[in-house]
This record gives sequence, structure tokens and C-alpha cells, in this order.
Amino acid sequence: MTTHLDRPAAEVGDLPRRPHALARIGLLRDLDRPGDAVSSLGPNWFASVMGTGIVGGAVATLPLRSPVLTTWGTAVWGLASVLLVVLVVATAAHRLRFPARARGHAADPVAVQFYGAVAMALMTVGAGAVQFGIPVLGATAALATSWTLWLAGTAFGLATAVGVPYLMITRHEIGPDAAFGGWLMPVVPPMVSAADGALLVAHLAPGPGRATLLLACYALFGMSLFATLALLPQIWNRLVVHGTGPAATVPTLWIVLGPLGQSVTAAGLLANVAPGTLPEPFASGTAVFAVLYGVPAWGFAMLWMALAAAVTVRTARRGLPFALTWWSFTFPLGTCVTGTNLLAARLGTPALAVVAVALYGLLVAAWAVVAARTAHGALVRGHLLAPAS
Repeated sequence: MTTHLDRPAAEVGDLPRRPHALARIGLLRDLDRPGDAVSSLGPNWFASVMGTGIVGGAVATLPLRSPVLTTWGTAVWGLASVLLVVLVVATAAHRLRFPARARGHAADPVAVQFYGAVAMALMTVGAGAVQFGIPVLGATAALATSWTLWLAGTAFGLATAVGVPYLMITRHEIGPDAAFGGWLMPVVPPMVSAADGALLVAHLAPGPGRATLLLACYALFGMSLFATLALLPQIWNRLVVHGTGPAATVPTLWIVLGPLGQSVTAAGLLANVAPGTLPEPFASGTAVFAVLYGVPAWGFAMLWMALAAAVTVRTARRGLPFALTWWSFTFPLGTCVTGTNLLAARLGTPALAVVAVALYGLLVAAWAVVAARTAHGALVRGHLLAPAS
């Protein structure tokens, strides 16, 4: 990017910067050139795919059924799919044009956490292919898409679940007040694999392959759950001892809802496909586990939601600048919607169904605000994509 130091003093102010072609039609106005849009692209951008995809995916679990909701869910899944393709292409361009900056993400103890978003974005779109893609793409293409994205996301998620903690242990300098909600991002993908894998189990014929996939999903469930249990006390300690930290990181408190809500979702979905897959009494045991684990975990998720909301409101009163961390208000909340829906369906509890619908309304409102501000900051002004100074 050209700076004043690169030009003779006489040129500064005498020759105003000529806007590029896109700026003349109102796009990327804050960028010197359109190519700068990929100069600082990080993995955190994939959170927009997660947050958009869950708005559609949650529709499939709602206690309400209507053609309008199905059309809405399909449309939002389509938007998430387009976003995923755009970001994959943009990331490839970023790595080709700015390889040093791309490698630098792994060396950054904050940026590296969001590689987990890449894995979860792949699987969120893949799950939508099963939920909404069959009437659009046909069963064969929809299932092939879902399997491909699930396998890619699971492999990448396992890499982040091991690789990012390894880098934190061996390479990064971590301070006593460094813990934040983003630390959960690398370890949540296996839980998403468990939940989305359950959707694929239902499309396998009964037999060893189906049982193997189901058990693999439970193993993935355990990987993420126990890693989350190891990290949560550190996040709690940071909040109590060191405070909330910079305002821009406060939205990441909502990330804690992700593994909580997704674990309730995974337990419910896996229990749904266990009959005919596992022998008794294990098949029936999964349904018991879905309730005995799901209800307490849901309760803690509601406690954390109230705490995160209170801290967010307090911070907003003092000033909460918009940043990509605002996408933390979407996907984690969406997992609570799906988890609540599955508990309501299993237990037949009207109160939970009402809570699920209310949470979905909150999710849509949050997504609309964050998506609109992201679109304006990225496409219209372009400052969210501006090269790092």
C-alpha cells in the first residue's frame, strides 16, 4: 500500500488519490486498490459462514413447520454456501499473493485460534446440504456434498484441536491474562463433527459401517467435551482475576455457548439414530444420556448466556466497537436453539419449545445486525478488509 513516505513531499496533497473503479460505484471505498481486499484476510472471516449457516440449519429443528420456514432455511443455507465459496477462493488468493502474512496467522496466538472456524464453516454448509439440499440438488449430489464437507471439516478440525494447543504450548508466549473465549474455537470442531455426523448416519444402511460412524461421532463428542472442560476454568479465572479485557474481545464470551449448545445437539441427534444402529441396551442408553446430560448442560448454557449478556450490555454502555468478533453472537446462540429444540422434541415440553422459538428470534435479529454491518464494512467501505498497518 502506498504511503506518504513513498512519495515526494510535493506530491502529497497536490495529486489526490484517484478512486479505483469499484470505489466509483460505491464499493471498497476505503481501499487504495481492490486487490488489497485479500491482503489481510484471516481465518476469522469463516465465522460469518458459521453464523449464517446456523440461521438456516436451526430451522430444521424448530417445532414449527411451514413452507415459508423451509424456503427461508434453504435460502440462508444457499447464502452460506456462496459465502463459503467466496472465502475459500479469497483465502487461496491471500495465500498466493501474501504468503508471509498467511503463514503469520499460525504465529499469532489470537488469530490461530480461529482456524477452527474454517472447519466448522465447512461442516455447517455440509449439514445444510442434508437438511435443505436434497430437493435442490438431488439426493446423490446433496449427500456427496455433505460427505465431502464433513470429511474435510472433520480432518481440519482434528488438526486444529491438536495443532493449535500444541503451538500454544511450544511456540506462543501466553500471558496469565491471555485466556478468552476464542481459545475454544480450535476444540469445538469435533463436537460439530459429532452432531453433523449423526445426520449422515441416518443415510447409511444398517451394519458395521453405520455403527462405526456412530461410535466415531461419540468419540469426537468426547474429544471436544473434555477439552472444553479443561479450558472453561481458565476463561472463568481470567474474567474474575483479570477482568473482561478489551471491548472488542467481549463478544467472544458468547463462544462458550458453542460447545455447550452443540454438545446438547449432538447428544440428541446421536440418540435419534442409535436405534437400529447399536444393540440394546446401548441404543436405549443413548436416549437416557441425551436427557441426563442434555438438561444439565442446557442449564449451564442458560446461566452463561445470562452472564455473557450482562457483561455485553455493560460494555456496550461504555462503547462496543463493531468488529468481526460480533459473529460470536450468532453460531453459539444457534447451537443453543438446536439443542433446546431437540430437548423439547424428546421430552415433549411446551416450555422448552417456546424458549427455542424465542431464542431463534433472537438469533435472527443478531444475525441481521451483524451481517448488515459486516457487509457495509467489507463491501461498501472496505475498512474491514484494509491491509494491516
